[in-house]
Amino acid sequence: MNINPLHFVKFDKAFPHKNQFNTMDKQSLWYLENIDMKGMMCPQKMAGGHMDSFNHKSFKKSEYIYMPDEHADKVYFISEGRIKIGTYSDTGKEITKSILTQGEVFGELSLIGETKRKDFAVAMEETSVCIMSVDDMKSMMRDHSTLSLFMMNIMGSRVLEMEQRLESLVFKDSRTRIVEFLESLAKKKGQRVGYEMLVRKFLTHQEIANLTATSRQTVTTVLNELRTKNVLTFNRQRLLIRDMELLRAEAKII
Repeated sequence: MNINPLHFVKFDKAFPHKNQFNTMDKQSLWYLENIDMKGMMCPQKMAGGHMDSFNHKSFKKSEYIYMPDEHADKVYFISEGRIKIGTYSDTGKEITKSILTQGEVFGELSLIGETKRKDFAVAMEETSVCIMSVDDMKSMMRDHSTLSLFMMNIMGSRVLEMEQRLESLVFKDSRTRIVEFLESLAKKKGQRVGYEMLVRKFLTHQEIANLTATSRQTVTTVLNELRTKNVLTFNRQRLLIRDMELLRAEAKII
């Protein structure tokens, strides 16, 4: 989508180009000049004035930002850390919907009529977020049409993502779901290093299992198999995909 929207700019000497979001220095300042379609960072200032009126809050690991049935009247921007979005089944089983990182937005359904939360949001590590009220967000969207397009893009993308996950669950086996998830993770969160793709802050095997509706044992088996084939390597901190084409080919192996 080739739009010339407002975008976040990082003012930092080590940040040579405003459209690169590969590294995010904790000491850097972000400013909301406009909206970048690839991602959003929590603004500290915005065109027309400072954002001191908005709530900037930190959450500890395992601390909940909101729970199911809580009043939905805010939108959240992740400036640092990771957030897990999930829900609980009738039997109390936790279901992971998504894991969001620095620069992403959540709680956006409150903009289109959600009055009570149907899911939960919990910090997976030390996390900082910028919290905007729905009224403030709607006011910004009225002033900046590209912000409205950006939020529509977020909502549409998440609907498509959920549809793809449902199709995978119905039509694909567990191994294929895991391999395709790794490919998608690399595309969204990866950083190209030569011919390889590096994903920092790699997920645990249990987190991958929750996102792909598989078991932790199956995830471990598939990852070890791909490592043996030299398709990728991994540890608790990172995932390195040596060849994306080989990884795609693995999704077709039954």
